[in-house]
Amino acid sequence: MKIKHFNLQIGSQIFKALSDESRLRILHLLYQNDEMCISDLEMILNFTQTKVSRHISYLKNSDLIKSRKCDQWTFYQVKDEIEGLTEVVFSYLGKAPELIKDLETYHILYSNRELAINKLERKERRASFISY
Repeated sequence: MKIKHFNLQIGSQIFKALSDESRLRILHLLYQNDEMCISDLEMILNFTQTKVSRHISYLKNSDLIKSRKCDQWTFYQVKDEIEGLTEVVFSYLGKAPELIKDLETYHILYSNRELAINKLERKERRASFISY
């Protein structure tokens, strides 16, 4: 699905959201990794929870990301409607050293099983194991 009614106001809102380096870094991580929660983004970007939450709110209010709740975590992901736009943006910016470093940090943390999605999966496996 793509943005159906792209106009100047929507374009302005999207480009304002993309005008901040922190929001670009967050959006890039969400784009590359399907979905993430605030605590994961904090660890990867070395930002405070307040800073990540503020930028997530901005991206959400700009209609660039969506969320889903699962236990105590809220997972964020890029909206399907702007997938094409993010693909174009990150085809140009994808080689930026900061974005590459963020992805490397993500892979290290993921391999160390320190991200919330892994904690949640372990919890679900334990629950299903106990129920047998």
